[in-house]
Amino acid sequence: MYDQGNTDCLLLANKPANLFGEVVSNIQPVTDQPYGSTTMDDGLPSDAVGSRVSCDGERGTVRFVGTVPPTTGLWLGVEWDNPERGKHDGTHEGIHYFTCRHPKGGSFIRLKKASFGVDYLTAIRGRYKKEVQQILNEEITISSKTVEMVGFEAVTEKQKEEFLTTVALRMCEVSKPGADNEIRKVTPHVVSLDLSGNLLSRWEDVAAITEQMEPLRELVLSHNRLRVPIKPMALNQAFSSLKVLSLKKCTLTWPQLLECVPMWPQLEELYVSENDITKLESPSQQVLESLTILDLSDNPLVEDSLLSISQLPRLENLNLSKTGLSTIWFNDAQPGFKTAMFPALKMLALNNNNISDWLVVSELEKLSSLVKLSCRNNPLLSRENNPETATQLLIARVGKLEVLNRSQITLEERRGAELDYCKMFGLEWLASGGHRDPQQNHPSTEFTAQHPRYLMLIQKYGAPEEGELKKPEPFALKNQLLSITFLCPEDSDRKPIVKKLPDSMIIQKVKGLLYRLLKIPGVQLKLSYASSKMEGTEIDIDNDLKPLQFYSIEDGDKVLVRWS
Repeated sequence: MYDQGNTDCLLLANKPANLFGEVVSNIQPVTDQPYGSTTMDDGLPSDAVGSRVSCDGERGTVRFVGTVPPTTGLWLGVEWDNPERGKHDGTHEGIHYFTCRHPKGGSFIRLKKASFGVDYLTAIRGRYKKEVQQILNEEITISSKTVEMVGFEAVTEKQKEEFLTTVALRMCEVSKPGADNEIRKVTPHVVSLDLSGNLLSRWEDVAAITEQMEPLRELVLSHNRLRVPIKPMALNQAFSSLKVLSLKKCTLTWPQLLECVPMWPQLEELYVSENDITKLESPSQQVLESLTILDLSDNPLVEDSLLSISQLPRLENLNLSKTGLSTIWFNDAQPGFKTAMFPALKMLALNNNNISDWLVVSELEKLSSLVKLSCRNNPLLSRENNPETATQLLIARVGKLEVLNRSQITLEERRGAELDYCKMFGLEWLASGGHRDPQQNHPSTEFTAQHPRYLMLIQKYGAPEEGELKKPEPFALKNQLLSITFLCPEDSDRKPIVKKLPDSMIIQKVKGLLYRLLKIPGVQLKLSYASSKMEGTEIDIDNDLKPLQFYSIEDGDKVLVRWS
């Protein structure tokens, strides 16, 4: 049960831990001093318990320091970030020394195998000195003459540190700030700081770094394990200019996050994907009011709690992808009306969820500001025989959408989608009490709840004709074939061509067929069609990647072929 390899976590104690993972010992961990401020005689930091360590590319948190009988000497009990690195849950020979989240997430290692990391100043000089030295060793060639970089060293030394505005110290084992006020002298102008994948364990240490960078706007702390500070408000001056914060994969819960948010008074963008966020709660204080972007993706959310964050006044972009959501309901508004929730929300991502009911999409129509939606990889869309049909239904059901799944929605696309929607549910509308005479048009409450935009759409386009309200036939290729007559109005010598084509055939392939039939290589075809139900009207077919059904071409219609 002992691990002679390196580790990421240390704990101070010489007796077993209690059920909360706290060490029961007469050696008290030091918690009120800066990390690494003092060390014990054997080189162990005095506040090692809860600190982060690394070994052979693995990281962990120290949960125990002490003896483990029958062996002698000091052992570190480490809970690994990667549970496959461990061997047990902190229990050895029936004695519970520390607690792990995973039953095999911990192990004991010797002190000499663990690295407690380096301070910020050591990391930055090691990281950027190499780059500057590479520049100094190069020569500049101008017009075939070699020019020595005389005096360049002094300039680059300043550029290296004092004039750095972006610092990236990913995976550099940073665990503490370093000497007091030295960062202010070395990198005072940093605007963007990346400390992801390091050995930081205390927000107090992060604050000791950032308070010396007054212009700091962007901070990345992903893949760290940071304990909630005792007095978060006392640290907010260290983050007074911070606008963007990334805390991806930091094992944070939502309550822990809410405890921390008073530290970031001006925060506009918060990225907390891949954490332990489950049930959302409303902020109890006036915090996060400046937040415009929130990424909650890849968290196992309790979907009923989503409305707890619906009053964030400036939230414009919300990522709920891969959160297990299956339903959304804004209970303050009836179908056809707008909700007061998420008042500023413009962009919503719902990819890779369990949404299987079109009622969820109808609920999205209640959002007053929504113009961009991403909804890929949900059961709802895979139920449709044709992906294009699912896309049209999404467009038709959410009236203000401008972008769907990263594709701009054109006016022609919206018109086609809404017309097809009216035809698709026309029989259901009539059966529910709908009528072409507005005075007698009283569809049921159930139909209105299912299709809150339908009445508005038939007011916009008119009710679908009786011939357009056929019941869908069982899916088969023969039922999807359209008889289309191709005419060449500018070449009267060419006879009309009648072809039966599947309605799913894209325009690009239709044009390829016409090139072969008409034998007119080297020209550019331009297509339009005349519907048998709209005499004297021509509609341009201008998107080669759309299928025939996108343009509502029906059996018996005529397609006009021109070229130049």
